[in-house]
Amino acid sequence: MASFKFLLGEKIGMTQIFVDNKVVPVTIIKAGPCFITNLRFKDRDGYSAVQIGLKDEKKNNKFKKIKEFRLINDPQEVNIGEEIKVTNFSQGDIVQVRGKRKAKGFSGVVKRHHFRGGPRTHGQENKERAPGSIGQRWPQRVRKGLKMAGRIAPLNVTIKNLEIVGIEPEDQLLILKGSVPGPNKSIIEIKAIDQK
Repeated sequence: MASFKFLLGEKIGMTQIFVDNKVVPVTIIKAGPCFITNLRFKDRDGYSAVQIGLKDEKKNNKFKKIKEFRLINDPQEVNIGEEIKVTNFSQGDIVQVRGKRKAKGFSGVVKRHHFRGGPRTHGQENKERAPGSIGQRWPQRVRKGLKMAGRIAPLNVTIKNLEIVGIEPEDQLLILKGSVPGPNKSIIEIKAIDQK
């Protein structure tokens, strides 16, 4: 059985559990079923990697997502079609998680860039959430990359150093301490930080 410490999963949602009489916010992820779909070797492909696919349980023989994870050394003693299970991880492992953040459409600078806005007094009428000045004496133009109002798009976000506080192998669930990017039912990539 493949013993790689990376998986694809589906975010179920957030809840809280008690650890040593303290409330801990956690995210529950249904990790798998994941199968190896391809292998990459340095002498043949120029790099080492394992390609895995997240099986769609509603549609047989189809994958929701296929993702390639790079390795330092060539994969040894693994075959295409082998399953990667949550039991490869253990409680207390530190992982990094990658997913698409929630899109929020066209937003102002207060929501998008955390500007504090103008003063609420001294004659202000409708400028509380305005960006303020966008230019200066030189150069006589608006500089590229200036933080302004715009679209908050569903970009990929990576969260590092999340701890696994629980594993339920019979239901293929991983319980991670803290929040994970993306809405519920979104696809999440999980990888142990010490994976070589």
